[in-house]
Amino acid sequence: MLPFLLKQKLTVGLDIGSHSVKVCEFAEAGKKRKLISLGTAQLPVGAVEDGELRDPEAVGEVIKLLIQNLGIKSKKVAISISGYSVIMKKINLAVMTEEELQHHIQAEAEQYIPFDIDEVYIDFQDLKTNREDDERTDVMLVAAKKEVVNKYMKMLAGIGLQVVVVDVDAFALENSYELSMGQEGNVILVDIGSSKMNINIISGGASVFARDVFLGSRQLTEQIQVKMDVSFEEAEDLKISAQDPGGELSLLAETFAAACAQWILEIKKAIDFYNSNYPEHPLDKMVLSGGGAHIRGIDHYFANESLLDVELFNPFAAAEVDAKKIDPEYLTYIAPEMAISSGLASRKVPF
Repeated sequence: MLPFLLKQKLTVGLDIGSHSVKVCEFAEAGKKRKLISLGTAQLPVGAVEDGELRDPEAVGEVIKLLIQNLGIKSKKVAISISGYSVIMKKINLAVMTEEELQHHIQAEAEQYIPFDIDEVYIDFQDLKTNREDDERTDVMLVAAKKEVVNKYMKMLAGIGLQVVVVDVDAFALENSYELSMGQEGNVILVDIGSSKMNINIISGGASVFARDVFLGSRQLTEQIQVKMDVSFEEAEDLKISAQDPGGELSLLAETFAAACAQWILEIKKAIDFYNSNYPEHPLDKMVLSGGGAHIRGIDHYFANESLLDVELFNPFAAAEVDAKKIDPEYLTYIAPEMAISSGLASRKVPF
C-alpha cells in the first residue's frame, strides 16, 4: 500500500504542560510498539497555567514548530488535561451493564459533580472491583469543563491537528506504565511536573487512587532562585545538578529539603489511604516520572521517606527503538518526562 494510503492507527501523543510540550509517536510493529519520534519544547512562562490555555497562539506556534522539526506527518492527536477544571471521583454503584451505567451516570451526575452539568464533558471507567457475589462495584467518574477542552481543540485545529482522544493525565500515566511494565503488582506512580504532581496508585491492574497535587518542580526552582540570588536558568541548573554553588551547599540542601518535604507529605497521604483500604495488598514500589524526576537524589530521598523501593520510569522499556535514529543516551535522559505523552501515543485512533 502506498504510504499516503496507510491509515494512522495510533494517535500522536501530545502532553501540554505548564513548562513544556512533549510529543511522542509510535507505530505498531506486530504485538509491539516502535518508537518513531519524540521531542520536547519549552513554552513561554504563563502560556499554560493550572491546566488552562492562557496564550493559545504562543502554545500553538511552539507545537507547530516542534512537530515540523520532528517530521511528524500524522494529524490525529491525543491530548490529556488536568488542573482545577477536571474532577476525578471514585463512586460505588450497583453492578450494571455498560449501557445501564452510561444512562445512570448521565442521569445522576449532578450529585457527584460540583460544576454545572451542562458545562462539563462526562466520562467514566468501571474499575470492576466486584467479586462474583458482590452486588456493587467502584466506578471512576471524570468531568472536565467544556470551555477548557474546547479551547485546546480549537487551538490545535488552528495548526492543522485533529484531536481524536481527550484523556486525563492520571489515566495516560497509568496506560503508559501498564504497556511498558505490565499489570502485575501494586505500585504508586508519581509524576512531578512543573506546576503539579500527579499521584496514581495501581493495584490489580486498576487505578484505585488518582489525584493532582498543585505542587511542582518550578516551586523548587523559584525557591532556589530567591535563596541563592541567581537567575531562573541558573536555579534550574542547580536543581538538576545539585552542585555546590560556591560554599553554599548547606543552604541549597535546606531549600531542597523544604520543597521535597511538601511533596513527600502528599505522597505519604496517598500511601496511608491505600494501606488503610487495601491492607492485604501492600505496595511493591514507587515509580517516578516527569521533569522533577531529574532532580538529583530525589529517588533516594523518596525511598528513605516512604520505605518503598523507588525507580525512574522508562516508558519505552517494552518498545522497539532504532538506535541509529534515536540516540540511546538522549532517550535514557528524556524518558521520565515522556511518561504521559507516551501513554497518549499508545491510544488507537477511533475510526
